Amino acid sequence: MTALRIEGFVIVSADGRLANANNVMPDELKIEGDKRFFTAALDRADLVVHGRQSGEEQPNAPKRRRLILTRKVAATAPDPSNPKALLWNPAGCSFEAASREAGVAAGMAAIIGGPDVFGMFMDRYDTFWLSVAPKVRIPDGEPCFPGVPAQTPQQVLSAHGLVAGEAQLIDKAQDVSVTPWRRGG
Repeated sequence: MTALRIEGFVIVSADGRLANANNVMPDELKIEGDKRFFTAALDRADLVVHGRQSGEEQPNAPKRRRLILTRKVAATAPDPSNPKALLWNPAGCSFEAASREAGVAAGMAAIIGGPDVFGMFMDRYDTFWLSVAPKVRIPDGEPCFPGVPAQTPQQVLSAHGLVAGEAQLIDKAQDVSVTPWRRGG
């Protein structure tokens, strides 16, 4: 097992969506309080893990070590556009091996999406930070996790053994809160 602590981060609409039907995060979900929370979390992360369509629009992004999930490589390969990134195909290489190859064997791995990437780690999260924007709805948008919208994001996390902690209000104007979901037992 890896010595990495695995933490997930997402902001979702009231209907459990993280992107619109074109798989793009709408401006309505780009909420200042959540941006500050997310930026601070990624600044603490030792490794950032995401799919090729997910990412971050932040000044520090190029400085972060990352694994980018793709089927375009057999196991791992350097990302030609980012010297701190490693392309990773989970079908050809374990997370532990890929993270070691990326130069990270301990600390915190921040899983930032998309839905399939979140789903892949569902039984491994130490903590999942779920931010909810209750004033935003994205009909026909991209669900945050496999199983949504048949279940709520909270039901999916609970079904995987995560227990909700105390919610923190992170953006009063938009009524956005973040709840830590931690591994139970």
